[in-house]
Amino acid sequence: MSQSDITTPPPSDDGDGLIYVSQSQLIALRAAGERLQLKQQRIGSVQSGNYSSRFKGRGMEFDESRQYQPGDDVRSLDWRVTARTGVAHTKLFREERERPVIGWVDLRPSMFFATRGVFKSVVAAKAAALISWSATKHGDRFGGMIFSDTEHYECRPHHGKDATLHWIKQLSEASRWSHEQSTSSTAEATDTLSALMRLRRVAKPGSLLFLFSDFRQLNTAVSLQIGKLARHNDIVLFHIFDSLEQNLPSSGDYAIAWQQRFSRFSSNDKTRLQHQLQFKRLVEQLERIARIPGVHLIHCATNDDITQKLVDTFHAKRS
Repeated sequence: MSQSDITTPPPSDDGDGLIYVSQSQLIALRAAGERLQLKQQRIGSVQSGNYSSRFKGRGMEFDESRQYQPGDDVRSLDWRVTARTGVAHTKLFREERERPVIGWVDLRPSMFFATRGVFKSVVAAKAAALISWSATKHGDRFGGMIFSDTEHYECRPHHGKDATLHWIKQLSEASRWSHEQSTSSTAEATDTLSALMRLRRVAKPGSLLFLFSDFRQLNTAVSLQIGKLARHNDIVLFHIFDSLEQNLPSSGDYAIAWQQRFSRFSSNDKTRLQHQLQFKRLVEQLERIARIPGVHLIHCATNDDITQKLVDTFHAKRS
């Protein structure tokens, strides 16, 4: 690998889709997103809703209370009504008409990097746009969260094209966060753990959550938060990585350029092995989390075909 192979491209004024992405590019993904099949007709599934039987199904909303009858689930007792009337009452639920789908997009500094394909931040933005178009097409409410170290944007789940276009506008603007100085008066430090805790407050039980990140801050506390979210929701971990993070180039000195900044690093057999082991440990951590019921994992390199990656994944789930 030569020095030119690992030098990131300079920024362009037209949002060329390499280091940031424009609204028009995300809008152009509409047709591809609408073809994504995040749900299917139920076949031999005892779970509610139209989603694949590997997913938990749509959420449930409280409908009414009635007097307890033999055979009712004691976990559904309405204790408030029971205490008020002195007679045991059971809560009745009905299926939500649409399932909330929520995108969680990590745009911390490590996401603004690539040596192949496009920046990890661009992969995240495009994948989040594809999912939003799919949710809108199939009548589900879509919402999302975008965060960096100093910026945060939150959109409660809504349905309709206008909500999706607003989300896409925010994705496009957020893809430039790394290149523009923050002017937000409400900016506060945000890391993976605090962003997941915010997500827990937004996500209603029965939601389908997509987490787009390189998961560089993955640790025990983060894993526990994902596990808590998975108790009541389905989660797709969309792991984004660059080939240089997976394997360092052959021995030698290399330069990396970004805008007017330059840095150098040296690669030798020892550092290459350490680097490979670090990436392997991250993948193993993610795979352990993916063994939690309700958690699913997608690996996506910066030079992968994002649309095809999602199509292949959900086709496999339907199968």
